[in-house]
This record gives sequence, structure tokens and C-alpha cells, in this order.
Amino acid sequence: MKYFKLIICVFLLTISCKDIKNNQSVNQEDTSNESVKDSIVVNDSSEKSAISEKAFYDFKVLDSKYIDASVLWEPFNEDLKDFTKSIYNNLKPFILEQDIPTIQKNIADGKLSYEQLTKFYLYRIRKFDRENELSLNSIIALNPNVINEAKQRDKEFLNKMMKPRLFGMPILLKDNINASGMPTTAGAVVLENNMAQDAFIVKRLKENKALILGKTNLSEWANYFSGKSPNGYSAIGGQTFNPYGRKTMDTGGSSSGSGVAVAANFCVAAVGSETDGSILSPSSQNSIVGLKPSIGLLSRSGIVPISSTLDTPGPMTKNVIDNALMMDAMFGVDKNDSKTIDALLDQGFYTNKLKNGVLKGKRFGAFKQLMKDTLYVNAIFVLKQLGAEIVELEDKDDDFEDERRLLNLEMKMDLPKYLSTWADPSVGITSVQDVIDFNKLDSINRMPYGQKIFEGIVADSATQEAYEAIKTALKTESRAILDTLMNSNDLVGILSINNYHSSFAALAEYPALTVPMGYNSKGKPEGLTFIAPWLQEKFLLQWAYAYEQASKMRKLPKDYN
Repeated sequence: MKYFKLIICVFLLTISCKDIKNNQSVNQEDTSNESVKDSIVVNDSSEKSAISEKAFYDFKVLDSKYIDASVLWEPFNEDLKDFTKSIYNNLKPFILEQDIPTIQKNIADGKLSYEQLTKFYLYRIRKFDRENELSLNSIIALNPNVINEAKQRDKEFLNKMMKPRLFGMPILLKDNINASGMPTTAGAVVLENNMAQDAFIVKRLKENKALILGKTNLSEWANYFSGKSPNGYSAIGGQTFNPYGRKTMDTGGSSSGSGVAVAANFCVAAVGSETDGSILSPSSQNSIVGLKPSIGLLSRSGIVPISSTLDTPGPMTKNVIDNALMMDAMFGVDKNDSKTIDALLDQGFYTNKLKNGVLKGKRFGAFKQLMKDTLYVNAIFVLKQLGAEIVELEDKDDDFEDERRLLNLEMKMDLPKYLSTWADPSVGITSVQDVIDFNKLDSINRMPYGQKIFEGIVADSATQEAYEAIKTALKTESRAILDTLMNSNDLVGILSINNYHSSFAALAEYPALTVPMGYNSKGKPEGLTFIAPWLQEKFLLQWAYAYEQASKMRKLPKDYN
């Protein structure tokens, strides 16, 4: 009740990783231009547009030059020796594509153990992720202790005490999120040995008895580094591929490895991060559920930053219920995060009554310009069948002129803070300029696509007054657009596709959630994206759950079953 009182007060007062939208050719049947990421047409020749419209198949590098598979798997060879193909196949029905409550029930019924669950995912990663014709290059690092930790969960399971919902569940983290025992690299060679301590959200996952399985590849420096590299590329991790179209479909970015790993069933769930579109894009491109929360609802402490104003982690899962369970496990007040929110939430808040969400009478805005996309039209039809009312809206330009400047100015300030507070002291760098200088010593391997954005960060500057003005104006403008659309049409939320309108949600600091809505004629996944006002994640999850259960659109990638 405290939460809903807070929401009502906020509503009355008001009545990301950079994956900037690219090119809004939204006719779902017109997929001839797969070379650009899936976004909005921005009639603008600015640097922002140039970064957005990059050919994802212009690969200069495929495999990592820094990951030694023999070293990666050495801690697991003995334990996996007896985990045979037969055991793997026997476990498939109890794990593959199953949600967390079903997996937990299967374990409670004695059909498998937490150790077997962990070994199942390790088996799949070794089988599909690197150095073979189906390799996806989604994993950067594995927790060398995870099998022993899973064995410990099996022992703990024998006592009769109530267990957290994520008990024993193997989770992957985007490799800009600190986790002890593994380096946190942001995909950059300069951070190759950054053995940092757990980020706040990782501590929360561990408090809920989840298992940290490993780290996922990402667009280097969360897609705010080069401007010319494909989504899913980092110097450390190499080039990540989309399991629905290996080398033919974009992975989305910057949480590319997290999206691919979840889609390919390499884990129960993953955590990504977003500044503008970096959860929404790879989630929709890989046919999974991705939630970008209100800024500050989840802690950013211990996460390699772009922007202290816009950055947030968020859950990436195969289904909505797992997304809610991840939110329940990760939220919490972090006194070290300047934007932390005490939302007065009870434990289990997001999962409780998830299935009770009713769409009847709920009014959603849908953009007329997106109606050329048949998947979007079909999704709207499903919502109408569930009782929702749809109001057609004229599209709004989301090219916010000073967004790039905000990111430049904040990364210039925020990266040094991370390096001095959260990074391993042995890393030995203190600034963006230090990274630039380090990369120049071996440009072919460390920056094959250049480092244009980082050079732009160093060149940019502003007075404190100008910086504050930019920050305030962007938030005010984006909120005014969304609030006017919702209030003037009596809407509870807005419907979009993929990350097409992610800048609105990002700059307004509002939540957005994408859920699979099908595949186009070439098999490319798309997501139906819900945008809602501040702190309305519970409603987003309820709406998405209702749509998901009515549509059942997600399919496992056919080559990875």
C-alpha cells in the first residue's frame, strides 16, 4: 500500500550502454536493409545518427584474441567429465525454456539437483558458445567456483527453512557489472585484470542465494566507445552473434551477450544495463523479456558507468515471471548511489499478484507510423481481445539534441569515480584519456574500429552551470512529451517496438519493458515495448504477463535446441 500511495502522489505531480535508435523503416515485411540496427528514422546528419546507423555485418574481428578456451574451462573439466550427453538430454525437459518456478518445482520433485542444473548450462555454453560453427561468443568469463557453490545449495536445500525464489538459480551478468572472482572488463583490454568486489545488485542476488554463473560479452564500454563497431563487439569478448540469424541478424546492444545467452538457454536469467536502449534493443532482437527500470530503483554502484543520470541495470529473461523474480531479488536502497529510490516495497512485491493484472478498460497509446508493422498490429489486436483500449498517436521526434553532450560530460566525470572507488587499484588508469593512450599502444587489437566517441568525450567540456542546464532540459522535455501524451489521452502506458522510443523513457527516467511479439518473414525477432510513468514497473510486468500468456510468441532458436 505504501508503494501505491507513492505512485499516486507521483502521478498527480507529473499529470540505454547507448543504443541510440537507428532507422525507422518499420514495414515488417521490408527487411532488405538488415545492415542497420532496428530503429527509428532520424533525419539528421549528426554524429548521433552516424553512430546509430552502423552496418552490423562489417566484421573486422570475429573471435576473441584474449580468451583462451582451455584456461576458461580448466576449472570445470574434472567436474564435467561424467556429465554425459545422455544426462544432458535427459535433463532437457526439466530445464530448457522453463521458468524459475517450474525449475524449482522440478528440483523439489527430485527430477534434478542444483548441481545438475549448473552443469547443464555449462554443458550448453561449452557446446555452443565458442570455437565451432554455431559459436555465439556470448560469454566472457565463468565463475570457477560455481559448481561447488551449486553443491552447497543442494546441501542447504535439505533443511526445511523457506528458500528465496532465486535459490540456486544460475545467473549471468553483463561484464560491466562487478562480481568477485572474475574480472570486470566492460569489454576493454585496459580492464582485463580488473578483479573488483561485488556490485550492490550482485550482493543482493547472492543474499537471495542465486548463483553467479559468469559474465557476458557486451558492446565495448556499453556501446559508448567507437561509434563504428558492430553491436556485440568488444576487444576482450570478440563478436557476439544472434542465435536467430548467426552473422545475418543484429544482436542489439549494448547488453548483447546477456540477450544472446538468455535466448540460447545458457542461464536461467541475466542482468544487463541500459543508458538508452541497451536492454530493450538486445532483448527484442533476441526474443526475450527485458526491463529498463526507473532510474535509481536498482543500484548502479559497482557498475562501469556512462551516465550517472541515465544508467541502470535491469533483468533480461525468457519470460515475464522470471523478470519479476529478478526485480524482487535486486531492488534495495543503496546509500552509495546518489539516485537511489526507497520505494517502500515489500519483499516479493513484483511477483505478488503478477497474474492478476487485468487489461480490460486500460488505455494504451499506439503510434500510427508503426502500424505498417504487421507484428505490431497483431500485438495490438491481442491487447484489444484482452479488453485494452487503444488510442492512436502521432509519432514524436526523439532526437534530443543535447543527449550526446550529457553522456560525454558525465562519462568524463563518472568513469574516474568508478576507477577510484570500485576498480582494482592495479588497473592503473584514472581517466578516459588514459584509456585512449593505452589503446594507441596496440590499436589493431585494442581498438580495431577506432575510439571516436572517447576522443569526443575528452574534447567536450562545459561549465557546471551549463551541464546542469543540459541535464534539467533533457529530463523536462522528455517528461513533458510523455506526460502530455498520456494525460491528454487518459493513457496508462504507451506501446512501441523494440528500442524505437527508448530515448523518451531514458531521458524521462521512466521504466520500459519489451516482450516478444513474434518474428518477421525472415525470422527476425521483434518486441512489443511498453512505456509507463515513473515507478510503475509492477504494472508493466502485469501488462506484459497478460500479453505474453495470451500470445505465447517466444520460440527457442532452432539450431540451439
